[in-house]
Amino acid sequence: MRLSYPADVKIIQVPCTGRVDILHLLNAIEDGADGVYVAGCLEGECHYLEGNLKARRKVEYVKRTLTELGIEPERVEMYNLSSAQGARFAEIANEMVEQIRGLGPTPVKSNTAA
Repeated sequence: MRLSYPADVKIIQVPCTGRVDILHLLNAIEDGADGVYVAGCLEGECHYLEGNLKARRKVEYVKRTLTELGIEPERVEMYNLSSAQGARFAEIANEMVEQIRGLGPTPVKSNTAA
């Protein structure tokens, strides 16, 4: 089955969502990403035991930080699904893109020259 999700979704694979750092999420926004979502395994089914729970806490922290900065926290989300839910992954990608389109472009742009 071929998954269909928007071309502007960039997938970055990590061994476990627990490896996603707060700085990865914030840097993505700072570098011009309009939104970021983390797709981790189902709660209670993490191969590394608590990686997805750690990722959830990091995403919540970033959402609070964005709120404090006056940026919509909906730009960063966390979803839990199994590897067998490829169709759901594509559905989430489409939902996230629509949500971000509704928010508009990120108000943050990197000050570094391209």
